[in-house]
Parts: sequence; C-alpha cells; structure tokens
Amino acid sequence: MINSTQISYFTLSAYFDTGPFKYLYFMIILSLYIVIVCSNLLLIVVICMNRSLHEPMYMFLCSLFVNELYGSSGLFPFLLTQILSDIHTVPASLCFLQIFCVHSYGAVEYLNLAIMSYDRYLAICCPLEYNTRMTFNKIAMLIALTWLYPCFAMVVLLSLSSPLQLCGNIINKVYCATHSVVKLSCSDTSLINVYGLIATFGTILGALLLILYTYMRILIVCFSGSKQTRQKAVSTCTPHLASLINFSFGASFEILQSRFDMNTLPNMLRIFLSLYFLTCQPLFNPLMYGLKMSKIRLTCKGLLSKADY
Repeated sequence: MINSTQISYFTLSAYFDTGPFKYLYFMIILSLYIVIVCSNLLLIVVICMNRSLHEPMYMFLCSLFVNELYGSSGLFPFLLTQILSDIHTVPASLCFLQIFCVHSYGAVEYLNLAIMSYDRYLAICCPLEYNTRMTFNKIAMLIALTWLYPCFAMVVLLSLSSPLQLCGNIINKVYCATHSVVKLSCSDTSLINVYGLIATFGTILGALLLILYTYMRILIVCFSGSKQTRQKAVSTCTPHLASLINFSFGASFEILQSRFDMNTLPNMLRIFLSLYFLTCQPLFNPLMYGLKMSKIRLTCKGLLSKADY
C-alpha cells in the first residue's frame, strides 16, 4: 500500500504519441487559447469601461467571461506543456490545483447561468419592480455566492481526497480530475463519494430548478404578453439558452465519464468530449453574446472603428 504522501507525481495515460503532428496540435491549441483570452478580455473591458453597460445583466455577463478566462487558464497552459512533452507526468500539487480550478470553474459556470436566468425572469416578468429588486448590493451578493460556494465546496473536497492512501498514480485522462484520483485509493472512499455526489447533484439540481421555474414564468408571460415583450424575451434569452445547452452537454458527458466506464468509445472521441466543456464554452460564450447582444455588438464596433483612425 502506497501512502498519498509518497506519491509525488501522477502519470496521464490518455496521451498518445502523435509524432511530428504534436507541433500542429500545439499551434491549434495555442491559437484557440489566444482567441479565448482575447475575446473574453475584450468583452470584460467593454463592459467595465462603458457606463451604458453597467446594468445587472451585463455585470453577470462580466462574471461569466471572467470565469471563462479562469477555467481555460486552468487547462490550456497545462495542455500545451503536455503536448510537447514526451513524458506525460504532473506533480501531485499541480494536479490538485488543476482539480480545484476545473471543478470550481464548472460549478461557477452553472450557478452563473442560473442567476442570469433569474435576472431575465425579473426583467421580463416584473419590469416595474426590476430596479428595486435587482439592486447593486443584491448583484454583488449573487456574484459573490456563485464564486464563494464552489470554492468552499472544492476546499472541502480536496481536504477529503488529498490524504487518501493511493495504490497507483496513473490517471486515464489528459488532465487531472477528482474521481480519477479517488479511484486510485486503497482506503475507504465512501465518505468522499457521498460528498461528491451530494455536492455535484445538489449544485446541478438547485440551479436546474431555478432555471426551469424562471423559464416557465417567462414562457407564460410571453404567451400572454405583447409582441414587444416576446421580442425582448427572444433577444435576451436566446444566447443564454444556447450557452446553457452547450455547457450542459459537455458537463453531462464529463460527469458520466467520471462515474461510468466509457472505454467502448474511441479514445479520440473520449478525449474531445472530456475537453468540450472546458474548451468550447469559453469560446462559444463571447462569440454568442458579442454577436447577439446589440449593446455589446454596437460598443465593440465603435471601439474597432475608433482603432482604425
């Protein structure tokens, strides 16, 4: 039996030899990361610098874009290093740090999307009360909650998983994940498994119930309201729904893959789907909101036109 304190590194076995193509993969991943950083950073700056965008919806969007930078930065530099490396090992401390970043990113993303649905519900269903119910203090509290709760939950999870006695150090993934480390344990993992399930499905269920309730109320108002109300709902809810569906698809596969045996799927497909919610969502959100939200689109156009002069 090997104690966890003796494990100084983990080996990521999902990587395979790509020969000279590793430089091509490196450039593709690097280009994707640069686009993600630039697009999210641009929208954060646009929202922060433009007073007309200092509204609740755009504050929540700003929090969402910050989370995209946070999540992608927890993965992409690591991937770039591993692609060029011949030995795919990672120090245990760095592995646990990545676990914290990746899992907290996922929880913050889902909670942020849930709070954005609540904001849309107030704006569409209670327009006269919107400014009094969505105050600055409430916005700050909701944003703080979306960040602090996942971070606290991950601190508890890591405090349970890091002392585990491990019988191996091989993780069958391209990045570190909690359940992959827990499966290497020689000791009893019932407590951490129960906590992991409660934390994961508690977060998902709570956010999902809020999203379903708010959209049911929005649909009722749309069917009984004016054409202008329906247009407002479509223009602001479409990018949110698209983002929610996109993230839910990727996150659902990752949760299923961590809990069940997916070896029947081709290795490349498993790798792509496991990376989907960490790579496509940070690229998808700024493009979707940048193109669909007229205020953001027009502000970005104005900035670009000024840069031309």
